[in-house]
Amino acid sequence: MSAEMDLSPPEVPEPTFLESLLRYGLFLGAIFQLICILAIIVPTSKGHEKEETESTNGKAADHTKKPKGAAPQIRPKSKKESKKKR
Repeated sequence: MSAEMDLSPPEVPEPTFLESLLRYGLFLGAIFQLICILAIIVPTSKGHEKEETESTNGKAADHTKKPKGAAPQIRPKSKKESKKKR
């Protein structure tokens, strides 16, 4: 009866270079995605404090500055406009 059952491990072919490259690339992609998700979830307090102080300083400085009018835009004439009509 033991002759009928084959208990040896199945033959699995060695992975090719492209298969192993794909496997490690998928692992790296998953790690990158996890890092990006964690960067969104975990707040950075230093950056927010700097932005808040700069925005409050910027508001005080805006009151002293004079608003500039819109600068006139000078458009160079295209070649078709500069040529004489015949």
